Amino acid sequence: MTPLWRGYSLLYLEGQERAHPQDLGQAGSCVPMFYTMPFSVCGVSGCHYASRNDKTYWLSTMEKAPNRPFDGNIIRNHISRCVVCEAPASAVALHDPNSKRPPECPENWTSIWQGYSFLMYTGGGDEGGGHSLTSPGSCLSQFRAQPFVECQGARGTCHFFANVYSFWLTTLSNSSSTLSDVQDQSNHVARCSVCIRL
Repeated sequence: MTPLWRGYSLLYLEGQERAHPQDLGQAGSCVPMFYTMPFSVCGVSGCHYASRNDKTYWLSTMEKAPNRPFDGNIIRNHISRCVVCEAPASAVALHDPNSKRPPECPENWTSIWQGYSFLMYTGGGDEGGGHSLTSPGSCLSQFRAQPFVECQGARGTCHFFANVYSFWLTTLSNSSSTLSDVQDQSNHVARCSVCIRL
């Protein structure tokens, strides 16, 4: 596949307390430049930048989360990188909630990566989004209970807030179970494969 551009993984934007999700399996989620607030707000009185309580949410790296809001160059250590490639066909995600192993690709298809079934997410309040389970964006190569970070443009800071949640397709038969250990959590998340027909 031919790389077209590299960037930072934008999960969703929140403006006027409304979420505007980006599908991680589509090119629009890979923003070439990182800003805590990559948009301005325009109305009858003109346009304003970072003057309200709008937010952005970015897929995070596996770097250990700081205990308090962070700013400056340290932010980039916590924002996942992405690459957009030209491919000979569309890639699709396959999920198997009945197994702890990633499903095999159909005959004449090739696996690009295997991972964990990432279903949806919410940030502050009740706003958030999700993915189609056929989208490659629904199959994250690594599991993290909190796989995204919230950034606030007015302050220029980011943080892993306690009131944001991720939702994963599960293999648990008992939905009331609580899993506190990271290893236990990942053992009960459905596995997935991203496949392409070459």
